[in-house]
Amino acid sequence: MKNSHKYEIIIYWSNTDETYIAEVPELAGCMADGDTYREALTNAEIIIDEWIETAKINKRKIPEPKGKLMYA
Repeated sequence: MKNSHKYEIIIYWSNTDETYIAEVPELAGCMADGDTYREALTNAEIIIDEWIETAKINKRKIPEPKGKLMYA
């Protein structure tokens, strides 16, 4: 299934974990990892779908994507 969500995904290398980490800041606790940048991105897209599915099951609010977030 092709992910069509518009949430920002931040991907970085973690020396501690020795893997790429993909975080979705707009969805609390939504993150994934992967051995490659592409794998981390693919896993994050899957986790976004699962996060939203779980939120729907639990009748929780699903934030609207805001696009690029501003950081200080």
